[in-house]
Amino acid sequence: MPSITPDNAAIEVAGGVDTHQDTHTAAVIDLVGRVLGTQQFPATTAGYTALLTWMREFGQVLRVGVEGTGAYGAGLARRLRHEQVAVIEVDRPNRKTRRFQGKSDPIDAIQAAKAALAGDRTGTPKQRDGRVEALRNLRVARRSAVDQRADAQRQIKTLIVTAPDDLRARLRSLTVKELIATCANLRPDRTDAATPATAAKVALRSLARRHQQLSTEIADLDELLEPLVATINPGLVAVNGVGADVAGQLLVTAGENHDRLTSEAAFAMLCGVAPIPASSGKTTRHRLNRGGDRQANAVLYRVVLCRLRWDPRAYAERRTKEGLSKKEIIRCLKRYIARELYQIITSNDLKLAA
Repeated sequence: MPSITPDNAAIEVAGGVDTHQDTHTAAVIDLVGRVLGTQQFPATTAGYTALLTWMREFGQVLRVGVEGTGAYGAGLARRLRHEQVAVIEVDRPNRKTRRFQGKSDPIDAIQAAKAALAGDRTGTPKQRDGRVEALRNLRVARRSAVDQRADAQRQIKTLIVTAPDDLRARLRSLTVKELIATCANLRPDRTDAATPATAAKVALRSLARRHQQLSTEIADLDELLEPLVATINPGLVAVNGVGADVAGQLLVTAGENHDRLTSEAAFAMLCGVAPIPASSGKTTRHRLNRGGDRQANAVLYRVVLCRLRWDPRAYAERRTKEGLSKKEIIRCLKRYIARELYQIITSNDLKLAA
């Protein structure tokens, strides 16, 4: 007599994972939301394999919702994609849900599974195994070096304000390039470092040499970044106002698998340049979008400033006559430019396929 026990392989389930630095907590639910099990696994390659094997014991895994696919969950997301499992990036539960249900790793994992099953507050995670991920890593190092160099420059100018009169008079009128070179070549008497004048010279020389070292580091990274960006999408770099830095940031924002962006409106929302409706009753208006990737928003702002400087100003003049302020005109132009650049980013795939 044939068995009437259902085959686990025919049962469809969904998974959820709450990721942390050392451990991942997983949960499995069926298609009606019933919890089938929760389990904790180490955040290692062997742990990822054990997690997926454990989930498959309950049935066929349709999709897995993972919190933090760009951080602690990056390794697990790569492993799941390699095993042909659909990975869904889920947001953490909102505060209202947390107040009613409490907070623990199993609870968060169950909520991630339910969100993935329902398609609520979910998205397709970025792939982190291609050239865009390499570009992102190099840009992280460059941005850190640029920030630290700017800090060193500000600290130099602050020290000059309180420096002795003769040293301040010598340095205050120099350009930045001359100031860095002059401070780096100071020869203070280290045996007299207890006096404020000598200590100021020692500090200025240290900061100036740090500034020079960071400038060299930035130049070395630019030698790697510029050809890499041009290789990924040469058409984007050729656009007026878009250089290697702007193109690199937009490529990182869109991601390697930018087909996850369903439209140019989704790309504009991702960059924080899509206006948010704020209408009520007889009032029809939009408000500023303060969300999205602020770095992408910043590079679009730079493109707009470049276009306003070099391109014909007919649009700006017309919109000014309509009563728009300069800030409002810039917001409109950022939205238009986001549409233009999105088309270039996505059309590059068609050229490569051809």
